[in-house]
Amino acid sequence: MKIFIYKTLVITFVALIFFEILIGSRINSIESKIYHLKSKQNIELVKKKIFKEIKNASEKGAYFTEEERNILSNFINKIVSELNIQK
Repeated sequence: MKIFIYKTLVITFVALIFFEILIGSRINSIESKIYHLKSKQNIELVKKKIFKEIKNASEKGAYFTEEERNILSNFINKIVSELNIQK
C-alpha cells in the first residue's frame, strides 16, 4: 500500500511539473498579452485596425462566392424560421 501511495505522489508531482513547463508558460504569456491589450493606447490601436479592415471590406465588391451565399442564406432562413414566435 505504501508503494502505491509513493508512486501516486511521484507521478502527480511529475505531472504537475510537466504541466507547468509545457502549458503553464503558454498560459502566462497569453495572460500577459491580454493585460497588455487592456491599456488605453493599445485599445485605440486595435480599434483603428478594426475600422481599417471594415473600410477595406466595404470597398470590396463581393464578399462571398455563390456557394457561400446559398449556404449562408439557407442557414439564416432556418434560424429565422425557428425563431419565429407566434403571438
